[in-house]
Amino acid sequence: MNLHKPLLPLLCLGLACLPLPVAAADEPARLHDLFHREWEHRLKEDPLLATTVGRHEYDDRLPSATPENLARRAGEDKAFLAELAAIDRGKLSAEDAVNYDIFHNQLAEGIAAWEMGEDQMPFNADSGFHSEFSRLPEVVPLATVKDYENYVSRLRAWPRYMGEQIGQMRLGIKRGLTVPRAVLTGYDGTIAAHVVEAPEKSVFWKPFERFPSTVPEGDREHLRREGRQAVMESAVAGYRTFLDFYRQEYLPHARTTIAAADLPNGLAFYQRRIHEYTTLDLSPDEIHKIGLAEVDRISKEMDAVMKQTGFHGDFAAFVQFLRTDPRFYAKTPQELLERSAWVAKTIDGKLPSLFKTLPRLPYTVQPVPESIAPKYTSGRYVESPQGSTQPGIYWVNIYKVETRPLYNVVALTLHEAVPGHHLQIARSRELTGLPDFRRNSYISAFGEGWGLYSEWLGLEAGVYTDPYSNFGRLSYEMWRACRLVVDTGVHTKGWTRQQALDYLGSHTALPLHEVETEVDRYISWPGQALAYKLGELKIKELRRRSEQALGPRFDLRDFHDVVLGSGAVPLDVLEKNVNGWIEKQRTGAAAAR
Repeated sequence: MNLHKPLLPLLCLGLACLPLPVAAADEPARLHDLFHREWEHRLKEDPLLATTVGRHEYDDRLPSATPENLARRAGEDKAFLAELAAIDRGKLSAEDAVNYDIFHNQLAEGIAAWEMGEDQMPFNADSGFHSEFSRLPEVVPLATVKDYENYVSRLRAWPRYMGEQIGQMRLGIKRGLTVPRAVLTGYDGTIAAHVVEAPEKSVFWKPFERFPSTVPEGDREHLRREGRQAVMESAVAGYRTFLDFYRQEYLPHARTTIAAADLPNGLAFYQRRIHEYTTLDLSPDEIHKIGLAEVDRISKEMDAVMKQTGFHGDFAAFVQFLRTDPRFYAKTPQELLERSAWVAKTIDGKLPSLFKTLPRLPYTVQPVPESIAPKYTSGRYVESPQGSTQPGIYWVNIYKVETRPLYNVVALTLHEAVPGHHLQIARSRELTGLPDFRRNSYISAFGEGWGLYSEWLGLEAGVYTDPYSNFGRLSYEMWRACRLVVDTGVHTKGWTRQQALDYLGSHTALPLHEVETEVDRYISWPGQALAYKLGELKIKELRRRSEQALGPRFDLRDFHDVVLGSGAVPLDVLEKNVNGWIEKQRTGAAAAR
């Protein structure tokens, strides 16, 4: 941040020359001024982010992904980081010290990612920049003529942006920094779905099918004309260029190894990913051992629940029974969606007994888009763009409905909808007093840990109504424990893809199609899968500590408000928050006595 001088107009570091405010002795004011300026800079550099957080002055453009601009932004982040270092953290409140640390981590992680060339792998086996762009009609405002003109401008910018992303991927190919070829079978379908012969067949045409009443009749025809041209000559053309590049250059040159350790500077790359996704300083070996211990513990619980069903046979036979008996599968995609919606609404009714503070934003249930469903996970939460009229969305994958068991629906819904991601993220968005970057941050260990904890919380809510759904819950928990073993095994211990498939398939009741998509996700997205179980273990540990310390004074609803009340935070900050709450409860009880 700016130094202790009355007027310091510029701080220049490397490629960055950023204007600074008038210096002030008030460290908190300097800190929040830095937060504000960096946030404004972040939105300008990433117009897509700006749109999702409800800022619309950049709705007519896309980011830049040229090497020069990426290097410039890294230099600017270094300048912000240097400015932050000039602030005396010791003069900040406890709350601002947390803001300081999270801000520092975000900047440092971004710089490290650029230095390791992670921009050169802009997609994984699950999703990527191209699948995110396909949701553009769902996230932009479309209420005025200007909104439509902005939308058309963004479509027209797509070939330029696509070309820049292809340039990044070509650099990755030269360095051996690619998604492994082993996980790319059928992936071209996520691109080819957008290479259509008529605009009416494109997802990007949807806004032109029906205009809102706020768009005058006299403007609609010329907007359709411009839209038709932009969809075919820009959106579809950009995806066609990507499809040709993917098939002719990327796939043939994708690396034949699967371990992160085999990437340039691979072990450091993987260790950085561990810290990014878990917020913990654990080694791969330590995580592997935690995973093995959890697998052993959960196995015993699964055996006990299996016996409750009355099944006669061993675990492998029971899993085969679950994977093949038609009673456990919806007959149609609509039936799966309706079952998911019914479970979601049932859980809604349980929330007041578990939480004092609930978000105002509702959510809905929708299928995973067809273009990405074959390679996609079983479900996911999609945030509502801020300031929009859109709800949160609980996506349910209805592709190959015969591989989507109903006994998993309760746990999946608890995790992705409520009280999992929707409740946690919507609450975070409604918090006041947090800097913008905090309200819009997603820290995986916290968010995914909360999601997995929410699955377990369904036991107290009484929504697992039979042993099969409870076994589904345990299978999901086992799935997350296996991730600790598989992710570290693949990326640092020489595991093959088949070893990973066999391990996950033999320890869980996941359908084999899902076992394959999940393993490919771990291979192509190193470290992300570690966040779930490690985050959940910390939340459960803090709950046990609270219950033991407070005894009959423990209030579960208060505990949940404390966990969610500061937004997404690193796990060590969460621990400090809970410890502070425990001490406050003790002090209050002592004063009352």
